[in-house]
Amino acid sequence: MSREIVEALRVMEQEKGISFKVLLAALEDALLSAYKKTPGAVQHAKVEIDPDDGEIRIYQLILPERPAAVAEAEQAGEESAEAEEPAEEEEFDLSLYDESEIEKVLIETPEDFGRIAAQTAKQVIFQRIREAERDMMYDEYAGRVGEIVTGIVQQSDQRYTLVDLGKVEALLPESEQVEHERYDHGSRIKAVIVDVREHTKGPQVIVSRRSEELIRKLFELEVPEVADGLVVIRNVAREPGYRSKIAVESKEEGIDPVGACVGPRGSRVRMVVSELRGEKIDIIPYNDEPARFVAKSLSPAMVREVLVDDEEKSATVVVPDDQLSLAIGKEGQNARLANKLTGWRIDIKSESQMAEEEAAMVFSDEEAEELAGRCCALTKGGKRCPNAALAGSRYCGIPAHQKLVETEAGGEAETDAEAVAAEGAAEEIETEEVQAGDAESGAAAGEEAGESQAAKSGS
Repeated sequence: MSREIVEALRVMEQEKGISFKVLLAALEDALLSAYKKTPGAVQHAKVEIDPDDGEIRIYQLILPERPAAVAEAEQAGEESAEAEEPAEEEEFDLSLYDESEIEKVLIETPEDFGRIAAQTAKQVIFQRIREAERDMMYDEYAGRVGEIVTGIVQQSDQRYTLVDLGKVEALLPESEQVEHERYDHGSRIKAVIVDVREHTKGPQVIVSRRSEELIRKLFELEVPEVADGLVVIRNVAREPGYRSKIAVESKEEGIDPVGACVGPRGSRVRMVVSELRGEKIDIIPYNDEPARFVAKSLSPAMVREVLVDDEEKSATVVVPDDQLSLAIGKEGQNARLANKLTGWRIDIKSESQMAEEEAAMVFSDEEAEELAGRCCALTKGGKRCPNAALAGSRYCGIPAHQKLVETEAGGEAETDAEAVAAEGAAEEIETEEVQAGDAESGAAAGEEAGESQAAKSGS
């Protein structure tokens, strides 16, 4: 019978993947417990099973002198009036003794102990199999946190939903469910594993339909470029059941990250939207420049201008008047998602609001001095350009603003020409006046000369 027990342990090792030594040690502990219940059992004993032939041996342990702490505990127990029975073996910690000092004496195995061993072995094997399967299942799913799984809904109510994953039933709690989604019995759903907990009946797997990781995994399934790492999803912002924004970046030249995620005629993103049951998804190209990234994150709204504050990590976005409501979104949804996606605090203003605020602004001497080094060009919204002016110029390096230099230069040249022309006209007027004066003087002198000659003739 003992050899059959050993062979059964070997079979379990191969079929269930449970270590033979673990099963053997568990069986030895179980047989020791069974031996202690037999009449005439010694106080300190140990059961060993030969791993080759399965022979069971029982040894009596002869312990050396007790350590001081153990001796004091025994003495206190003896003096206690309540100590009517001798101390059990569990009260002695064998780890306090050196193994080399413990003497083992082989004793006779009780009669009918083979039958007891067989029954005990059966119970131990079944128990260890259940424990090992639970441990293996826990280890398997504990390493899969963050992965997407597909399951079939088994039961659903207001508190939680049970999803059959094949080997284990996963729990979809109410906190991880999407509002307005229905999980009908027998329907197939995808979810992401967010937690794995140990439980007496096996591992408890917690899945989620609200996690932002679900968006990433769905795109990995539908977009080969994302699965291969050619396109990377840098960030995800999501309001489950309503709208999501993802920032994508290409790691290879020639690959359009947005086009890859959208797919031919929108087929790829349409599959993701279908799995999310109609949730809208905006795909945004990632940009290292904060101003451009913030402007793109407010899609589908058009942006005129973005003013960033790197220290405060905030951005003021100027949009056309007719795009203000679109940029903010329903109940501020578009602005919130853009904020989460970029990590910047975004303040959205229309062009007319910005122009009114700037018209009412009063600058201090320090602010005026600071503005003195900035470009003098005005944006379409009437706001002064935030860029620094080039050396020796009143404008920055933007081509449109540099054209203003030529315009001003042309204006100054015209002004100089007009001044020269005016000065020349004035000189001509003065010359004409002088000539007219000389003519009048000559005429007067001629008249005087004529009168004088007439007087002489009369005399």
